[in-house]
Amino acid sequence: MRSGVAIFPGSNCDRDIIVALKKVTKKIPLKLWHKDKEFPNLDLIVIPGGFSFGDYLRCGALAARSPIIENIKNHVSRGGALLGICNGFQILIEAGILPGSLIRNKNLLFTCRETTLEIQKTIKSPFTEGFELGCHLKIPVAHNEGNYFAPKSLLDQLSSEGRIAFKYIEEKDVNSDIDYNPNGSCDDIAGILSKNGRVLGMMPHPERAINSLHGGTDGLKFLTKCIENIVG
Repeated sequence: MRSGVAIFPGSNCDRDIIVALKKVTKKIPLKLWHKDKEFPNLDLIVIPGGFSFGDYLRCGALAARSPIIENIKNHVSRGGALLGICNGFQILIEAGILPGSLIRNKNLLFTCRETTLEIQKTIKSPFTEGFELGCHLKIPVAHNEGNYFAPKSLLDQLSSEGRIAFKYIEEKDVNSDIDYNPNGSCDDIAGILSKNGRVLGMMPHPERAINSLHGGTDGLKFLTKCIENIVG
């Protein structure tokens, strides 16, 4: 398994995902600096969360114009797997790799808490394959601009093409005054896939749920299954 983590000025979850990938693959992923124009062929690239370039202009806007993005697009064109987490998801959208927009949370406040995700019926993808339809994962979020927005035509297209990977879901047995959808995203969307299923953008942080001391290990479960699917 050959993996790499793209790092930008302001990335602050790169170490977390590196630790998580090492835990799953037993290998240290390659660190990819945002100015790198060349790197070896990889099976998986992860763009981590954080505040790339201080979130100036729009979240992910400056990072999406970094030299490394061209090589990441080449990686995708070769069929390589690409995972964008939180700010990484924002970068994928700003780079035009995934469609839609990520705007301010509905309550206009930064939110950091656990959420429950429901696996949707999707196209063939290493990020959802092997999970039972409707399976729930408890994975935390931490963002200010995680409200996924798209016109109805795009939302319908994503749904009909099986490209909605996860949705925030309300647990029926849990009494809470907190909205199960942490940001107000359209159709409760928490993550979407590319047309070939090889790219996933998601707001929740699986790398923050890899140890029981974190309060749960569903993130480890998710990443382990993804790696197994990618290596075949």
